[in-house]
Amino acid sequence: MRLKNFNLLLGSQIFKACADESRLRILNLIFTNGEMCITDLEQILEFTQAKTSRHLIYLKNAGILTHRRFNHWVFYQVKDEVYEIIKQIFQFLQKDQQLEKDQQLYKTLYSNRELAVNKMQREGWRKQE
Repeated sequence: MRLKNFNLLLGSQIFKACADESRLRILNLIFTNGEMCITDLEQILEFTQAKTSRHLIYLKNAGILTHRRFNHWVFYQVKDEVYEIIKQIFQFLQKDQQLEKDQQLYKTLYSNRELAVNKMQREGWRKQE
């Protein structure tokens, strides 16, 4: 379900969550790539597990992210309800150098088969679209 508009509480939660550079970097990778697991985010962003986890929890509690478990991995995705507003936010940030570097590193690690999503594909798992 996509939102056509949202209330003040949800809007303030989204904007507060997007007020932090680390959360924006995490959110951009998840938004751009469909879903990401914490270990891949840590590797790409060079964040500690504690920092990455803290920011993912903040984004989840703000109503922006949802997650699903597969074996010992947890994959995070942008909720359908807030997809359009997040899309609009990142349209304004699409040329940011740091976000572009993060995405380029994701592509490099993905092509080198160093990310969890590659390990899962070798186990026979297919991303559900």
